[in-house]
Amino acid sequence: MSNNISGKVVVITGASSGLGEVTARHLAALGASVVLGARRKENLDNIVSEITAKGGKAVAFATDVTVPAQVNALIQGALDSFGRIDVLVNNAGLMAIAPMAQGRTEEWERMIDINIKGVLYGIAAALPHMHKQDSGHIINISSVAGIKVFAPGGTVYSGTKYAVRAITEGLRMEVGGNIRTTIISPGAVDSELKHGSSDEASSKAVKDFYQQAIASDSVARAIAYAIEQPADVEINEVVLRPTVQDF
Repeated sequence: MSNNISGKVVVITGASSGLGEVTARHLAALGASVVLGARRKENLDNIVSEITAKGGKAVAFATDVTVPAQVNALIQGALDSFGRIDVLVNNAGLMAIAPMAQGRTEEWERMIDINIKGVLYGIAAALPHMHKQDSGHIINISSVAGIKVFAPGGTVYSGTKYAVRAITEGLRMEVGGNIRTTIISPGAVDSELKHGSSDEASSKAVKDFYQQAIASDSVARAIAYAIEQPADVEINEVVLRPTVQDF
């Protein structure tokens, strides 16, 4: 019996650890061909080796999502390896928490480059091929901080995640019936995201907050749920958080 995931080609950014890695392993186990992109190629190669050792299909390409040419190469790598691209999971992200009064403009730019531009570059690279196929699915990882502003400290991060929501909703309205879009908005989920703050006080607060975090496979299951629906069913948004999280 088909699970509507088996045989699909899924490209995942930020796949060298955390949500991206766990999602890649989960979807590969369900029969998807996974294409992994991240900067840490050694990590990617180890994940690919472990997936293929279990009979799964996986390839990896060193990818910095802030560089359009590298994102284009990731999508081209998927096409060269598997002939099509069914799903793009824009997962790469940075959460640098600090009060705005500190004026950490370089961190703001980095979050905008990864969290917003990285998503846009992925869409720009994948969408023409999905239009050509007349099918496809773009899944963007936002955050509960894209639903409610996380402040003080997370103001700019929230701004980038609100942007992901707006971009995904606008894309949904533009692409019509054959290309699906999904926003995944996690709360505190165990990943490397919590290590992104250079401000010492904010970093400690974030790590304390993340003590309630749930396992990253909760997001992998949500992504699988969105993918496995029949082609005429679109899961537009999944919000998930620890049951004890009040934010």
